[in-house]
Amino acid sequence: MCGRGRCWAGRSPLIDELGTLVPFASQPTGSRLRMKYHYRLAPMTLDVLVLTVILLLIPVAIQVWVLVVSLSLLVPLLFIYGIYAWDWLRFRPSRFVIDEDALEVVWPLKRRRIRRADIEDVRLTDRRALRRELGWGFRVGAGGLGGAFGWLWTQRRGPVQMYVSRNRDLVWIEMGDARPWLITPERPGEFIQRLSTERSAEERM
Repeated sequence: MCGRGRCWAGRSPLIDELGTLVPFASQPTGSRLRMKYHYRLAPMTLDVLVLTVILLLIPVAIQVWVLVVSLSLLVPLLFIYGIYAWDWLRFRPSRFVIDEDALEVVWPLKRRRIRRADIEDVRLTDRRALRRELGWGFRVGAGGLGGAFGWLWTQRRGPVQMYVSRNRDLVWIEMGDARPWLITPERPGEFIQRLSTERSAEERM
């Protein structure tokens, strides 16, 4: 059951198999309601959107050439479509899900869970702050079509897991000894607060 970016998994905490009202505290832990918070990848900023549109127009122009003039560019056209599909399905995450145990990054063809216990810090940052902290860097992976996805190799921190669709409202996730993450979920302030709250609750237990 889902609503307004929140989903619940597991049995209802109110009704048992016979339809009898059951207090939440009386239920076994494994059957209690588990809430999940879903955040899509943030909308693209104008510069990323313009670049994405330009990149999408390239295969369209080639396809028109193939259909009207010659089939000589058919193989390059199929190659471009294959790269774009691979980028969209394997590199560009569709959503980020926070639950009581982990942050889950979901792609159309894969998913990855980051345990909350492994997260040391979550904060909002920007390009200038990152440049001061990380030094120079270059991207390894997919970029241009919908954002930048893959690794950001940096001067001071080495590789950073990067999945961004805009150049502002960047969320930095510090992972201790593991590679940090740089992502752009929608509603970043709420995302950071929710993930920080979930981490604080776990630390108090």
